[in-house]
Amino acid sequence: MKKPDFNKDYELIDSGDGEKLERFGQIVLARPDPQALWRKHLTEADWKAADAYFTRTEAGGDWKYKKEKPDKWQIEHGGLKFWIKPTAFKHTGIFPEQAVNWDWMRDVLKGNEGADVLNLFGYTGGASLACAQVGAKVVHIDGSKSAIAWARENAELSGLVDKPIRWILEDARIFVGREVKRGNKYDGIIMDPPAFGHGANKEVWKIEEDFLPLVEDCIKLLKDKPLFFIINGYSAGYSAIAYRNVLQVLVEKFGGSIEIGELTLEETVTKRLLPCGIFARWRR
Repeated sequence: MKKPDFNKDYELIDSGDGEKLERFGQIVLARPDPQALWRKHLTEADWKAADAYFTRTEAGGDWKYKKEKPDKWQIEHGGLKFWIKPTAFKHTGIFPEQAVNWDWMRDVLKGNEGADVLNLFGYTGGASLACAQVGAKVVHIDGSKSAIAWARENAELSGLVDKPIRWILEDARIFVGREVKRGNKYDGIIMDPPAFGHGANKEVWKIEEDFLPLVEDCIKLLKDKPLFFIINGYSAGYSAIAYRNVLQVLVEKFGGSIEIGELTLEETVTKRLLPCGIFARWRR
């Protein structure tokens, strides 16, 4: 097994047979990933050396640790700091592949200090913090109280607690609808919609029913000369082309261009790319 590169806090060590092997700081985790259709490169012994592995149960899943571990630990990734807290849904609190989007947003916002950015389904705050780093005023929306609290912790850890970020616990559709009525406008909008979920008051979200009306309302929130609109997708069955078609109206209305593609992570040893999701990014 190749010696880990401890000059960085995250690496995808190996993947295959429906799993991925990752290092977060000093701790190596093995967890399922249905995209890993190929065979593993490393040996069974290398995989068994992981500090913890995720197993599915009737209740969802559970992490099995070889030794006592902290309830949470911190890493630095993509120019930000995060608390890692593995959950019963196999998540860790960060989607490392999103770092390329954080860089893209920082680039778009460069020279536009004070720009207003709306981040919907903001989770633990990576995109919000990246935008705040370069002077944006951010409104961060999530329907999970624990995710909002986690995002606040990451802001403090990243030294951004004093940046102008509003942390709002609310259903994305309800908040956007109210913003339309209030006449508030934004320079940039970020969306990372789940396939299915619940809002702060148990509102049901189904992407096949709610996605397009939400995008249409979000477009009403854009200023006369907006900067960007980005959609991330992790829902099986959707194509980046579909998201591009949805955003095409922005090109017709404001000009600019749309870029689409896959979010990936590169393995340390083989340099194979593990597909993680899709994106569509418009900028003027």
